Parts: sequence; C-alpha cells; structure tokens
Amino acid sequence: MGKITMADVAKKAGVSKSTVSQFLNKRYEYMREDTRKRIEAAIEELHYQPNYLARSLKQKRTSTVGIIVANIMHRFSTEVSRSIEDFFNKHDIHTIVCNADNDPEKEKKYIEMLRAKQVDGLIIFPTGENFDLYKRMMKEGYPIVFMDRKVPDLIAPSVVSNNIEATKTTIEHFMENGHKQIAIATEPLTISTRVERQEGYKKALQDNGIEIRQPFMISANIKKIKKELEELFALDDPPSAILAGNDLVFLEVLEFAKEHKLKVGKDFALAVFDNIPFAHLVHPPVTTIAQPSYHMGEKASELLLKQINKEEIENHELTFPCELIIRDSSKELNNNTVI
Repeated sequence: MGKITMADVAKKAGVSKSTVSQFLNKRYEYMREDTRKRIEAAIEELHYQPNYLARSLKQKRTSTVGIIVANIMHRFSTEVSRSIEDFFNKHDIHTIVCNADNDPEKEKKYIEMLRAKQVDGLIIFPTGENFDLYKRMMKEGYPIVFMDRKVPDLIAPSVVSNNIEATKTTIEHFMENGHKQIAIATEPLTISTRVERQEGYKKALQDNGIEIRQPFMISANIKKIKKELEELFALDDPPSAILAGNDLVFLEVLEFAKEHKLKVGKDFALAVFDNIPFAHLVHPPVTTIAQPSYHMGEKASELLLKQINKEEIENHELTFPCELIIRDSSKELNNNTVI
C-alpha cells in the first residue's frame, strides 16, 4: 500500500478533506464530537502521518523552534532547555536543541543551519561574539531571545539572572560569618554572567572596606582551575572562603579539596552559583545560589512565541532574582590551611 494521504483519511471517516484539515489544525469549534471521533479512528487505523512540510509551506511556519545552548553540561542549561521544550510541546511546536560548546564558530553554524531549516525562532545562550549576525537577525525581525547572557550594545529580548546582586549577597554572607580572605573562581571572563559575578564580588569587598586582591580572583579554563587553586592555597594567607562561579567550577574545587585532603566547611567555606540538585546530600551540605531556571525558560518561551505570533513585547529584558540557600559549607570561620 502506498503512502496514506489526507484524502484516504477523509474517505475512511466519511468527511471532506477540509474537515480533516480542520481537525489536524485543532479547529474544533464547529465540529461535532462524533465527527472528531471518526477522524481520530481513521487516522489511527490507517496510521496516517501528516505532511508537516506541506503544512509549513501553506502556513509559512514550521512549528519548530531552535535552542542553542552554550554548554549542555551545565545543570542550569539543562533545566532551562527542559522548560522550553515543555512550554512549546503544549503549543504543538517542536524544539531542536544544539550545543555550541561556547564556540562562536559552532554557534554561527547552528544559527545558519536552523534558519536554513526555517525554524520559527531561536532561543540562544549567546557567546556574544557573533554580534553582526545577531544584529542582522534583529534587523530582519527574526524572532530571537537571548537566555542567561546579555549581548553588549544590542537591545534584544533577553532573560537573565541578577548576577551582581546575588553574588554580592553571598560574599556578604561569608563576611557575616567572619571571613575576610574570600576568593572567587570562574571560567574566563568572556560572557556577561561571569563578568557580572566578579563585579558583584568586587562590589561586596569595596562596600565593606576589604582590599581586592588579584590572586583571589581566578578566571581560567576548567582544566586549569585546580592549578590556579594550588597556587592560591600556597600563599602565606590563603582564602578561608571560596565562591565557585558555576557547577563545573564547583566540581573542580571539590576534586582539588579531595586531592589535598582539605575539608569543605572546615578548612575553607564554600558556596556555588548554580542549581546543584544534590547540594543538600553531600557532606557538609553546600550553600548554593539558586536561579529560577524553569521559570526563566518559560518566560523566554513566552517572549519567543509572542514574536512568532507578531505580538507586541512590552519588556525586552527580564531579570530574575536568585535565592541564596545557606547550608553548612559556608558558615563560621575556621583556621586557614596552607598546602
């Protein structure tokens, strides 16, 4: 038997092709319940698969959106992507997830590939280094939302966290527990989130009259984090507290501590800026700065869908507060340990 067509479904159900088309497009307002059931039964019995390409050509939409994630290994990125997929699934829109590895060339290829596939819009965790491409898409009116990161000098729909305020609050929490020798470790300062977290760190020190020391501000590739920590803890006055800039840095800090027989919460206090689902299960339980990732994904999806539907957007930049969840890893000051 050849490919099942809409005409075959219509004949089986005893209705017109236009009625089947209305059913497939969920236009049920004037359709009787028994008609819907006959069409459903015919589709199931014939194993009919709608021709989405033909539908997209007719509707000038593919009912598909793209998500370009900077690094899918981050828990935050995974949670946001899940939220976006859940949202669009409810609207019968498919999602394609691509991982750019924080590589601007890879990001550019994915943008061009997804647009060639005529996806209806994109949600991007931008590298920030394809400015001309971003700007061209904005000028063309192509639906786009930036997630987690800002692109300097470009006004675009974006969803971000209050990185500066959240970091400042965390550093001041360390201070309240007697810490003055406080370090921050992030990946290289190539994107707005990392820059803002370091800015919040410096602002907390300045506002509290504590000297900003360059060795206490690590910004290195993941593979070099442990080496930087070794140099930091070899100082005569090593830090008594560390803020890990994300979950991947956090894992490097834990591995460093294990290798050098240092105990988190005893030899140094620790907090991490990211959503760590097991943070309360490790010993000691780890203080985290939790971002409302799922809610942020929903709002990014709403912004994108409004653009796809040609609706007006009132607020181009949505900034979400974070929650400092205090646990045992970041509490009272202990004696510094030199390695």
